[in-house]
This record gives sequence, structure tokens and C-alpha cells, in this order.
Amino acid sequence: MDNNGPRPGNAGANGGQRVNEMIRVPQVLVISEKGEQLGVMSPQEALARARAVDLDLVEMAPQARPPVCRIMDYGKFKFDQRRRASNQKSNKPQIRELRLRPKIGAADVEVKVNKAREFLEKDKDKVILVLCFKGRECAHVEEGEKLMDLIFKKVEDIAKIEAPPKLMGKRMTCTLAPK
Repeated sequence: MDNNGPRPGNAGANGGQRVNEMIRVPQVLVISEKGEQLGVMSPQEALARARAVDLDLVEMAPQARPPVCRIMDYGKFKFDQRRRASNQKSNKPQIRELRLRPKIGAADVEVKVNKAREFLEKDKDKVILVLCFKGRECAHVEEGEKLMDLIFKKVEDIAKIEAPPKLMGKRMTCTLAPK
């Protein structure tokens, strides 16, 4: 039974669903915790059955006549609803950033390319390549452009250039999007 759940005075605290003593109608159609239809009965009788198995009586379809109530663990039900809602939000594409240096080693370039491929293919995320220059490296911007071209060639089968390389101060940035 949900001890932290809504109380009779908190009608808005549970998103409009009535639980346990908040259900005030003469008759309800009750569905058991196993999904079996128990029939039409008074809310007091249904609540007694729910309490017998240490669960809550939750009104699922208040617009139906008689209203449909289910015997369930209300706390677990609300937790599952919040988890499902957060999973739906996380399916949106994100923008991922990969930082590079002009003097990066060949093996490290491969690691960055593999990571970019993973973001682009599996997650369908956009990738921002950020090439940071330090000190005298700023005088050799062409080295950075060569590195960016190398990375483009390695991911051109799965990505398109959304924003071409642009030098802003000591950083060169470029955006890749999945095809």
C-alpha cells in the first residue's frame, strides 16, 4: 500500500487520479492486480479487497459508467509512468562534441572517428568537431584543415557537413549531421 500517496484533501497532487478513499461514487467496476475483472461493487468493498492484498484502489477510467478501478501498487505505477516519460524525452537527437588537437596521433584520430560514427549511426546525434589551437599552432591553421578533411573522408558515408569548418579565435569548429 502506498503510505506516501495522496490524501483525501490533495485532489490535485496525483494528476487527477483518485486513489483509495478519494473514490466517492456509488458503484465501481473492479479489475484485480492480475488483470481479472472482479465485477461491479461498492468502493468500500473494492477498497477492502485492495487492502487485503496490501495494495491500492486506483480509478483508471473515471468517465466510464460505472468508473473502472484497478487494484495495484500506486507508488510503483507512478514510478513507471515517470520512467516512461523520461525515456521518451531521451530519444531526441542531441549535439555531441568531440575535441581535437592539430598534432593528434593517427591512432587517436581513429578513436575520435569511431566515436563520431557511433554518435551519428547509433544515436542519430549531431557531432560538433572542435579543433583547439595553442601557441604557435595558430600560425598553421592549414594543419587543422587537413585534419578536418581527413575526418570528413572517414565519415562521409554516414554523415553530411551541416556547418563547414570555421575558425573563431583559437578554435576551429564544424558540425556533422547524420545522413
